[in-house]
Amino acid sequence: MGEIMQNKANILGCNVDIVTLQDTIQKINDYIEEGTPKHIITLNGEIAYQASKERKLCEIINNVDLVTPDGIGIVWAAKQLGYPIKERVTGIDLVYALCAQAEKKDWKLYLLGAAPGVAEQASHKMKELYPEIQICGTQDGYFNESDISRVIKNVKHHRPDIIFIALGAPKQEYFINKYKDKMEVPICIGVGGSFDVISGNKKRAPELMIKLNIEWLYRLLSEPSRLTRQLDLPKFALAVLKDKYISKGNH
Repeated sequence: MGEIMQNKANILGCNVDIVTLQDTIQKINDYIEEGTPKHIITLNGEIAYQASKERKLCEIINNVDLVTPDGIGIVWAAKQLGYPIKERVTGIDLVYALCAQAEKKDWKLYLLGAAPGVAEQASHKMKELYPEIQICGTQDGYFNESDISRVIKNVKHHRPDIIFIALGAPKQEYFINKYKDKMEVPICIGVGGSFDVISGNKKRAPELMIKLNIEWLYRLLSEPSRLTRQLDLPKFALAVLKDKYISKGNH
């Protein structure tokens, strides 16, 4: 049975907040009112497994302000280890929910990442879905180390309340960890491939596959290049089961 510490689940050394999508929106609302830069991670099984092997990544995850259970692997692991995580809070669902909230609250959003033109296409789609939304800037993710100060200056100039960063995990987590205080944005969230889906460049899994929690299978079938990453999922599952039976043996 997992020990619940301040409403967190510990999965392969990564602390995951036991939150629903609604809880997450409320916390983000509070963080924006507070105004100091906060880092939010939507954690899936692949990244948790990588963090179990990469100390620096694990430290970043355990020092951010909020970690949501993205991916059925995390929800399954939590159940195995005795933590009451009820639902997934995925990067893309969080983006849509925050767009709806931003429209009501007059929050300004900034989109950083993905291939040239994709963030801009995603912003047009967001404006179609949420006509009152304020997207104050976009920037693709194809910049070099030498461009970073210009990119940060541009973000600061637009003064967004939320910045969605789509550089792929864990690159986006390292980027936010390093630059969030310089960007001075209240909410920094890594959103992986979300801009590709929102822009229409990639399709999200059909509703039924999402409900059956086999979205990962759709992604694998549509992008066979993901196979190497997906092979981390059975390793993740085995590591979780090992943890489960070791902790049982210690009781």
